Amino acid sequence: MQITRRLEFDAGHRIPNHNSQCKHLHGHRYIIEITLSGDVITTEGVSEQGMVMDFSDVKHIAKERVVDKWDHAFIVYRGDKVVLDFLNTLPGHKTVVLDVIPTAENLAKVAFDLLQDAYHDTYGNHLRLERVRLYETPNNWADHTR
Repeated sequence: MQITRRLEFDAGHRIPNHNSQCKHLHGHRYIIEITLSGDVITTEGVSEQGMVMDFSDVKHIAKERVVDKWDHAFIVYRGDKVVLDFLNTLPGHKTVVLDVIPTAENLAKVAFDLLQDAYHDTYGNHLRLERVRLYETPNNWADHTR
């Protein structure tokens, strides 16, 4: 069985070497979908009986590991020295520095890596992260799968 939880956040980025508009500082209303697989929990009397995992627990983990860190932040590539220098002049600015250019594809992979070990198989139901889908716009997204 597979389940998916969707969360939204706002963040800025830029693609420094892009030959179009994305080379400029801009932001998106991102959507991230977390897809888990596992057996339906059959343990009698537990809160999660009949579920793969409680959706509120999926949300809590995703917020803790990714969403709350990226929400209303500027996500910048470590090699983008011009933007990093600028952001460093803004006291208390929420900046997330990555070792990769913050494309939808790279953000989906980074999020997958941050979440991969976070979902624990508490009930022996073979729970595991299968996919992170990251929407940059309603019409554009990237999937990183197991």
